[in-house]
Amino acid sequence: MKPTQVDREHLTELTDLPNIGPRIAACLLKAGIDRPADLEGRDAFDLYGQLCRSEDQRLDPCVLDVCLSITRFMDGEEPRAWWHYTAERKTRYPDV
Repeated sequence: MKPTQVDREHLTELTDLPNIGPRIAACLLKAGIDRPADLEGRDAFDLYGQLCRSEDQRLDPCVLDVCLSITRFMDGEEPRAWWHYTAERKTRYPDV
């Protein structure tokens, strides 16, 4: 969902989260993340690793940006576009 359309009061499906469409929702489900609340308190880098393992491949680094966006959102930050986190990812995790 586009970050501007996210309603924090209506988070029942994974696609209710910012930057999550059907493809990433399917990856999250495959990794054992069934609902938005499953992301509370999660580390974005660990989540990215979990997604890569469940897909049996290294995913595009932009997926880590998405992980940052959804874990931060679930920890109370405003919904932001995934690319808001790209510079941070490149600084903190240059090898991804």
